[in-house]
Amino acid sequence: MTMSVVMYKRLGVANTDIAFYTSWLSLPWVLKPLWSPWVDMTRTKRFWIVAMQGAVAAGLALAALSLLTGFFFQLSLFLFLMMAFASATHDIAADGFYMMGLSRHEQAWWVGLRNTFYRVAMTFGGGWLVVLAGHLEKTSGSIPGAWSMTVFTAAGVFLLFSLWHGFILPRPAQDGPVGTDRGLRSEFFAAFGSFFKKPGVWLALAFILFYRLDEAQVSKIIPLFLLDARGKGGLGLTTGNWGLVYGLWAVPALTCGGLAGGFLAAKYGLKKMIPIMAGAMYLPKLAFIFLSLAQPRNFGVICGAVAAEQFGYGFGFTAFMLYLLYFSDGPHRTAHYAICTGFMALGLMIPGLWSGQLAAGLGYPHFFIWVLCSAAPGFIIALSLKVDRQFGRKGGHVSGG
Repeated sequence: MTMSVVMYKRLGVANTDIAFYTSWLSLPWVLKPLWSPWVDMTRTKRFWIVAMQGAVAAGLALAALSLLTGFFFQLSLFLFLMMAFASATHDIAADGFYMMGLSRHEQAWWVGLRNTFYRVAMTFGGGWLVVLAGHLEKTSGSIPGAWSMTVFTAAGVFLLFSLWHGFILPRPAQDGPVGTDRGLRSEFFAAFGSFFKKPGVWLALAFILFYRLDEAQVSKIIPLFLLDARGKGGLGLTTGNWGLVYGLWAVPALTCGGLAGGFLAAKYGLKKMIPIMAGAMYLPKLAFIFLSLAQPRNFGVICGAVAAEQFGYGFGFTAFMLYLLYFSDGPHRTAHYAICTGFMALGLMIPGLWSGQLAAGLGYPHFFIWVLCSAAPGFIIALSLKVDRQFGRKGGHVSGG
């Protein structure tokens, strides 16, 4: 999803089409609660993790071939969508594996590092692989060929990870199909029913849907803004420079933000840190207002602004993931966490569908101003959440139900 925005831009697809159609790639994460009980009840979580990594590797290899066809946009989008279903299934299993393998305090302590590696993976896809694509564009002289080779490289990386995890992942004794006397349909309705009976569920859903409203709108537009010509309001970066911004500067900033968020949440608890984390998530969007108004030519200034935004995002996103862990705790926690992340994906997908048209209509400066203003509901809801003051702290009790 990250790399495809830049790839389609370089392959000549219109900005509005890129934002609209790539936003649909979030759909499997919206729908994944529908089959999360099935994943729990059929095989081990370890099996699903390894198998779905192999499926994504196969999908990437086919997508690489599709880029050499005359109908690459439709075919590659279809393959990316199939990969997204495999990735969403992987998420269900990996989240359950994480919660099964760590104590409640350890979940809070390590969530910053977990988020960091999640974002590093996205930055690798949208950063270093883009640098590779930019280099291959210059050396090969063929943009479709360069991106095909780049996606093949990603397929090879995924295949190696799948093989590696097949050997290295632990085999916990408690990792097995979840036995139930009620059957799949009854288990599904039991999981959904108990989720919507949780205290404060509607406030929690509002938080999940609105906390990342700003990111949902800018995530598709920022790459287009950085790559668009200056005459169109962008910064005119090359493919390689765009990759360097995210691959060289964003990763360390994101890492520091995620680690700092996890450390402080484990020390002071989520309740005390929510206002600070929410502010840190939203205020750095000022960096893009500055970039769109000033259109600086200094590459270091551009990198610094992106790094500041990424640090704030990494720090503030920790609160979001911790709250999902908190609210999902209890019976059916794997299914409940999948439901939470499904609503999270819905909150990202719907604003992404209109973001391209909105940016085209407002222009980049006014669009980024609007995005910052749209963060107000998420900030207000975050301050209204009821969270155990000890949650996240060592020895603190965790209960989301």
